[in-house]
Amino acid sequence: MSSILLVRGSTRGDDSLSSKVAIELAEGLKAATGAKIVERDLAQNPLPHIGADFSSAIRLPPEQRSAEQQEAIAISDAVVDELLAADTLIISSGFVNFGISSILKSWIDHIARAGRTFRYSENGPEGLVKGKKAYIVLASGGVYSSGPAAALDFAEPYLRSVLHFIGITDVETIRIEGVALGPDVAENAVNGALARVRQLAQAA
Repeated sequence: MSSILLVRGSTRGDDSLSSKVAIELAEGLKAATGAKIVERDLAQNPLPHIGADFSSAIRLPPEQRSAEQQEAIAISDAVVDELLAADTLIISSGFVNFGISSILKSWIDHIARAGRTFRYSENGPEGLVKGKKAYIVLASGGVYSSGPAAALDFAEPYLRSVLHFIGITDVETIRIEGVALGPDVAENAVNGALARVRQLAQAA
C-alpha cells in the first residue's frame, strides 16, 4: 500500500490554516489513491534540535558511538526511515519571520543525512530520495508569491532547494496568503487553497 507522509510544521495547533489545508490534501489523496497517511505533528511532538552528540555521531561508525550519540542518531534514523517509506510527502508551515518554523527546520536537519538521503559523488551531490511527489502548504499573513514582498519569501525557495537536494524534484506549492489582511481576504485565501487541493486530489 502506498503511503503519504504528512509533516505538520505549524506552531499554531488547531488554529493552523496550513495544517487545515494540508490535512484536507492528505485526506483527498487518500480517498483518490487508497494510500495510508502517516502524520508527524512537530508541534505536538517536536524533534530535538541537533547538537554536539548528533554532529559527532554522524562522523563515527556505529560501534564507536556513545550512548548519547546513539540516541541522537536513533531519532534521526526514525524520521529518515519514515521519509524513505513514503510515496508522497506533504509539508505544511506558516511563515515565521519570512521563513519556516524552527520545528520544521529541526525536522529538515534530521532528514538531511549524507549517505542516507544524499551522497557526495565525483559529479557533486546526489539526492537519494527519488521517485516521490511532494506538496508544500504555506500560510502567511501577507502576500509573498508576488508583489513587493516576494523578495522576502525565504520559505518556499528554501524548502524546494532542500527537497531538490535530497532528490525530490516533483514539488507543488499551495499557498494561503494574506490572512492578516482582513476576514474576507483570509476566507478567500483558504477557500482558494481548498479548491486547489480538490483539483490536485482529483488529478492524483
